[in-house]
Amino acid sequence: MKQRSLGTSNLSITPIIMGTWQAGKRGWTGIEDEETTKAIRAAFEAGITTVDTAEVYGDGHSEQIVAKALSDVRNQVIYATKVFPNHLKYNQVIEACDRSLKNLETDYIDLYQIHWPSGNFKSEFVPIEETMKALNKLKEQGKILAIGVSNFSRDQLVEASQYGRIDSLQPPYSLFWRKVEKDLQPYCVENNISILSYSSLAQGLLTGKFGPDHQFAEGDHRSSNKLFADKENYARVQTALEKLRPIADRNQCTLAQLSLAWLIAQPQTSAIVGARHEEQSQQNAQAGKIKLSESDLEEIDHIGRIVTDPLDDDLMMWNF
Repeated sequence: MKQRSLGTSNLSITPIIMGTWQAGKRGWTGIEDEETTKAIRAAFEAGITTVDTAEVYGDGHSEQIVAKALSDVRNQVIYATKVFPNHLKYNQVIEACDRSLKNLETDYIDLYQIHWPSGNFKSEFVPIEETMKALNKLKEQGKILAIGVSNFSRDQLVEASQYGRIDSLQPPYSLFWRKVEKDLQPYCVENNISILSYSSLAQGLLTGKFGPDHQFAEGDHRSSNKLFADKENYARVQTALEKLRPIADRNQCTLAQLSLAWLIAQPQTSAIVGARHEEQSQQNAQAGKIKLSESDLEEIDHIGRIVTDPLDDDLMMWNF
């Protein structure tokens, strides 16, 4: 899988990135450690050498599973993890990084990201200057190699950039959720900031496996996703999926692979995508090799807007 530069750093990442939110188990159902460990390893063996996790995914459990899967090939992979908004004071950032280093069984983190802006999830407000000071210190010490942010608005990204180099932005972005294209993507292109999309398959919608009457198990956070929870949105999703199927067929790929191939063809964008088992990891990796024609890209773009055009401007995907 051909790699790409991460922002202006010396790091190279894969266009498909292994996402490990599910490895933390919290907010998911039917997750088994053994299966997710195998899925992460299968992703690596299929050519996906960049892995994204976070301290909040199961209070470090996801990071520990990543280490279990990849410690013996640590020098061949890129670890990206995140600090939660309740740990954004200077000393808290340092301590959180040390915990993540321990969980990941490594002495450096390739990409360390602010998971959400300060103040989210009832966290205390901390000036971005203070948080960036800690991140810059960690970078000077070699504990982290690059700094990223997640779920930031354009204004928040611009402000953070005043206090240090930001090499990546991690927003929700998929064919069915395209808020980032309005003002964030142009800014990232102009400033050579990599976009690492999460919920790249709209939390599974773009696999086509959820039919019109699907109901999630109790405890599954996806039931609060606006694309699932709003009946009109969900109906438009089903219409769009039917129009995408013939394009997937003629490209000899699945709906998921088609959606990922479209996404990584967008400016500056690499796609984070999770997997519950080995076969999903292997299928996700294949998406990195699909080359869509310009006409296919345009047609897919047009179909996606069936879902995205009626949505409001709120960046948040969930009704939390």
